[in-house]
Amino acid sequence: MNIKNIHIGSLIQSKVTEQQISMERITNFLGKTDREVESMFHAKSIDTDILLKWCKLLKFDFFRLYTGHLILYAPYSRTGNTIKQKKGTIVFRKSIYTQEVKNFILEKIETGAMSANEVIARYKIPKTTLHKWLKKI
Repeated sequence: MNIKNIHIGSLIQSKVTEQQISMERITNFLGKTDREVESMFHAKSIDTDILLKWCKLLKFDFFRLYTGHLILYAPYSRTGNTIKQKKGTIVFRKSIYTQEVKNFILEKIETGAMSANEVIARYKIPKTTLHKWLKKI
């Protein structure tokens, strides 16, 4: 799976194959024809309402793939995460590092594709957070 370039249709098709779900069950659940379902398998992106239905049918959170992408490829910016109050500014930073994201990062380090410092610089992961992950290996 490539978290940088997500092709949601092929990922959905892979899960369908893995779970051996029949086309009849899929079409009944989604309210779509066989042809429409097949076209979804070839689509790079699909409507969020349909994706939510796929998540429910396959019991898999496909939205988490996009969250992982945002964490890795859209660096944190303080400008959008501030709330003004009378006595100052509160900054909310909710870092959601899924297990898939952790595995991706740790795999880069373990295989030698990137050093810990390169990971910290590229993905803006705090040094202490990365070292906690490394300790758990």
